[in-house]
Amino acid sequence: MTSTNFRPLHDRVVVRRIEAEAKTKGGIIIPDTAKEKPQEGEIVAVGTGTRDESGKIIALDVKAGDRILFGKWSGTEVKLGGEDLLIMKEADIMGVIG
Repeated sequence: MTSTNFRPLHDRVVVRRIEAEAKTKGGIIIPDTAKEKPQEGEIVAVGTGTRDESGKIIALDVKAGDRILFGKWSGTEVKLGGEDLLIMKEADIMGVIG
């Protein structure tokens, strides 16, 4: 992950954004000021899961290394080990790519 040891709790995941292409299909270069933050990322670390009513741990459906899509306003931006990452709940993930 990073030089900092960080383990998310419960149903949270740590995500590294995957940057979007800087050109359109027609070859037009998009300036940095017009780019939106990417909504695609790679999971860096996952929590252990949530507990059900009986206390049993329910594991997450995603794992480190999965490429995911998430909502535009999902997660909390943090800087860990000098790297910009997102921490979000598994429920904020829309799906796994691939």
